[in-house]
Amino acid sequence: MSAPVVLRNRRFAAVWVGQFLTQAAARLYQVGIVWWLVGLTNRTNPGYQAGVLLMAATLPAVLLVPLSSRLIARWDRRWVLAGAAGAAGTVGLIAATCAALSPGAALPFAALCLVAIALASCQAVFDPCLTTSIPELVEDEDIEAATSFQLATQSVAGLAGGFLGPLIVESFGARGLLVACVAAYLAAAGLVGARRFPHTAPRGITGAAAPRPWGVLRRLPTMRIMLLCFTAANFFTTAVFILMPLFARTVLHTTGAAVSVFEAALSAGTILGAAVGPRLSLRLPTVGGAGLGLTAAGLALPGLIPHAAITAAGLVLAGTCIGTIGVRFVSLFQRAVPAEDKPAFFTVMQALISATLPVSSLVFGVLGDAVSVRALFLFQGIGLIPVALLACRAASRISLTLERPTP
Repeated sequence: MSAPVVLRNRRFAAVWVGQFLTQAAARLYQVGIVWWLVGLTNRTNPGYQAGVLLMAATLPAVLLVPLSSRLIARWDRRWVLAGAAGAAGTVGLIAATCAALSPGAALPFAALCLVAIALASCQAVFDPCLTTSIPELVEDEDIEAATSFQLATQSVAGLAGGFLGPLIVESFGARGLLVACVAAYLAAAGLVGARRFPHTAPRGITGAAAPRPWGVLRRLPTMRIMLLCFTAANFFTTAVFILMPLFARTVLHTTGAAVSVFEAALSAGTILGAAVGPRLSLRLPTVGGAGLGLTAAGLALPGLIPHAAITAAGLVLAGTCIGTIGVRFVSLFQRAVPAEDKPAFFTVMQALISATLPVSSLVFGVLGDAVSVRALFLFQGIGLIPVALLACRAASRISLTLERPTP
């Protein structure tokens, strides 16, 4: 039995650590600032403000699709990754300096939103570039293992950032949170920039020759249907990031430590799912349909039984299903999408998955100020049921397409 790809391939290992640092920093800022708004500042309408901030943090992934796609297709991906991480570190450094010079060592809400947009803009380039770069870093037989590591790392980073965010902001304030983000981003830029990619794909695609991002989906109809199902599912699943701090404050009447535990439970489940996903001999319709069905059950549990341990268990279940679905379908896309279409495809995939988060954050944030959080958890679960049925049907079509003999 060979060693894991992250131990055999030093270049992939360096990029893997860089991925962890950037994605942990992004989550650290979002979760930490949301808890600062909801639990520490005694503001009016904290759910609305948290929703607006998370909405701001997700807009770049949607709006920057053409720019991200062209950057990834045209330039050396090592320097695209390092440049995105370095730019995020610079943004964080400027924000931390401004916070240190402002009264109370904090920034106004509008400035916090601008920082969220700037950091998310850098991440909107980094994440799809990372997914596109995997075939340049590893051999073909290691693609699925590397994809599993990538998705598991996204969950580990979310776990670390989500767990530490509320704790850091409670101990060191918004300025300390920004300093931690700066250190992570700049370290990632150095790690990625220092490693050469061994299987570099051709570069220099001109604006006229580069595939149009949204046009790629028209040429891949079966993949398009599945991505649209993921987009619909994302509307309901990502609302949990607004509901968890509101649930901790208004239902459980507890501190940021509970939010950290809930974030850890969701991320731990996703890590488990990403690890076991490649080893499950289940067909795509089962993974897509049944996986989303179990996710619905896990997210509805806090609404039925408002207990911290039950909530954590439900989030572990939901995270496990999400991780399994992610690794199976992203591995499929890595192999099925033509190489020349991958930069555009994965940029669009990132945008579609992120597109509903601004709406979800704002809708659930506003509802969280007026409606019982328990009712919103139930609404999450119920809303995912029809999406699970559609995903099962879409995955069946993909399976039939892949199994059909080539003429």
